[in-house]
Amino acid sequence: MSTASSPEQQTTHQRTALALLSGGLDSTLAVKLMLEQGINVVALNFTSPFCTCTSKSSGCKSEAVKVAEQFNIPIKVMNKGIEYLEIVRAPRHGYGKGLNPCIDCRIFLLRKAGEYLREIGADFVITGEVLGQRPMSQRRETLRIIEQESGLQGLILRPLSAQHFEPSIPEINGWVERNKLLAIEGRSRKEQMQLADELDLGNYPCPAGGCMLTEPLFVPKLKDLFTHSPELSLYEIKLLKTGRHFRLSEQHKLILGRDEQENMQLAAVARPEDTLLNLADGAAGPTGLLSGVDDPAALALAAGIFLYHTKTPKLTDTTITAVCHGQSSTVCRNNDLTADDVAACRI
Repeated sequence: MSTASSPEQQTTHQRTALALLSGGLDSTLAVKLMLEQGINVVALNFTSPFCTCTSKSSGCKSEAVKVAEQFNIPIKVMNKGIEYLEIVRAPRHGYGKGLNPCIDCRIFLLRKAGEYLREIGADFVITGEVLGQRPMSQRRETLRIIEQESGLQGLILRPLSAQHFEPSIPEINGWVERNKLLAIEGRSRKEQMQLADELDLGNYPCPAGGCMLTEPLFVPKLKDLFTHSPELSLYEIKLLKTGRHFRLSEQHKLILGRDEQENMQLAAVARPEDTLLNLADGAAGPTGLLSGVDDPAALALAAGIFLYHTKTPKLTDTTITAVCHGQSSTVCRNNDLTADDVAACRI
């Protein structure tokens, strides 16, 4: 837990809000509005294996931590984990764009927030949600469903759009002043940017990062994983972000690095039972990671696809090194696959 101070250090005479802080502009403004009213705020940030903010220096987690430090509030960073992967596989409320389980994701986050709220003794939850900003998860009826199923009925305050909703418990009880809350609606962020200037939030963060679950090139890879992996792992999810992916059989999958960095990543994360492929003569080319049970036919196909992505002359026999369980062997393969052959396996 990264903190500017700890939740335990919060004074007892003030009400405490638990803020879902993504690191984006909306949630930052929601926190600022509560601080302006003298509310203690503890931030909660969720990291996702599907976030497009992958840079260690500029990811959503880092942005949220920066905001917490700027406001001198404590922040807890929580990983969504395997439980969340199963929600993505079979969301009760279906998908939005791609494989994004918008509604179920929000319910999951708020349930976790409710658990942490009770753990630290906070009084209510705040979010940066804006009515009508997202087409599936921020419609009025959807927000009502999310609140009901999260177990936080009446305890979720959305400071940017509060005037569009019935008063929440914090407003009814006078913990916050409703007349100081806003009535922002829709997809434009002009009002938020103007508010950031009025509140003197210099260098405020951009809207929160995107989600790979909506990306057309990523979705087929995840669908393939759901189909062929009864038990999901974060290891497999992370691999989806790296390289070209090929389905060779029900049990076999090949990933090829597209550049030196991805080659190094594949070599670094390979498990003992995986097979790493490289050109035997040390020539430049991809690194291949073949997963699945030991099978000569699958290895031969993988070697063929591997060679197709090298500068090896067509119809030339070439030697490839294959390392599995620490043991190195060689495969001699002719570079005879066609573009259609390779495309048939491409995920």
